[in-house]
Amino acid sequence: MEIKGRFDHFNINVQDIEKSIAFYNKALGLKEKRRKVAEDGSFILVYLTDDTTGFLLELTWLRDKEGAYELGDNESHLCFKVEGDYKEVRKFHKEMGCVCYENTEMGLYFINDPDDYWIEILPLNY
Repeated sequence: MEIKGRFDHFNINVQDIEKSIAFYNKALGLKEKRRKVAEDGSFILVYLTDDTTGFLLELTWLRDKEGAYELGDNESHLCFKVEGDYKEVRKFHKEMGCVCYENTEMGLYFINDPDDYWIEILPLNY
């Protein structure tokens, strides 16, 4: 049997759902596609889209979670390719204060979100 899978979404857990939505909108242009709220208020799931690829970023907020999430060494990460002038995008992210690592030799950099997840940023033609 040959399975034909396709990417649908990637989940990250967040401490402040509205702060995370605002960050992903401002830093990467992602928009809320849909939301699911538990009847008992124990969780909120928000799916963000880039309106281009169909891939979704699922943000999960858990009411009973206390403290920051343990992210290890942040070796797992999301990667986004950005349109437009890459130097201007990097400048914008630096002004936001979210650039956490730059590898100028490879021509890429990382930003971190409010929960310290790392996101690799590449130019569209990388």
